[in-house]
Amino acid sequence: MKVIQKKDYEEISRTAAERILAMVQEKPSCVLGLATGSTPIRTYEFLAMACQQRRITFEKTCSINLDEYVGLGEADPQSYRFFMETHLFRHIDIKRENTHLPDGLAADLEAECRRYDSLYAQLSGVDLQLLGIGQNGHIGFNEPGAVLDANTHVALLSENTRAANSRNFSSLSEVPHRAITLGMGGILKARHILLLASGEQKKEAVQKALYGKVDPAVPASFLQLHPDVTVLCDFALT
Repeated sequence: MKVIQKKDYEEISRTAAERILAMVQEKPSCVLGLATGSTPIRTYEFLAMACQQRRITFEKTCSINLDEYVGLGEADPQSYRFFMETHLFRHIDIKRENTHLPDGLAADLEAECRRYDSLYAQLSGVDLQLLGIGQNGHIGFNEPGAVLDANTHVALLSENTRAANSRNFSSLSEVPHRAITLGMGGILKARHILLLASGEQKKEAVQKALYGKVDPAVPASFLQLHPDVTVLCDFALT
């Protein structure tokens, strides 16, 4: 893994956006693996700014997101589809049919997982996967201690993850208990991985991910198995 320490969240976000823009510039029809949560928001703002200034176009680009809450549809303000529309998609010229997230309202969740795996395969691989990391080391909704399926699966969210995500809901009780998530096996198929981590509260998780043993208790540690991972953080690692 390559670790690049930046001054602050702003510099992390700007650098991440520059790398994504370089990928799109080099390969306009690239596939971007995208993430939600607070960490990538500023990165998405930089991407939107570049598109609005006509420095880049996403007309031929495809995106595929890591996850979606079970039970939330795209019109729900707490859904990840709504998040992506709010923070990125409606601000750039990407075609809606080229943006992909799991269907949180699917009647048959297992069938939806298989559909998403099939879609992932049809896209011929993610060129650049953007990731955040949870304080407990989760990537996407691959939680510690769970079986890290190679394929898309329905994950039971830990109470730590639900508590962390409750800031986006009116109360903890409203946070879904399950989500559809791409498994670590799918994430590791990306050609390039870009992990963003900001704030001292993420330091321990990043250190375990990079320098600890590969362990399901720290899902992010599976990134050690990938040949091309860049970590952008704003703290020193020892």
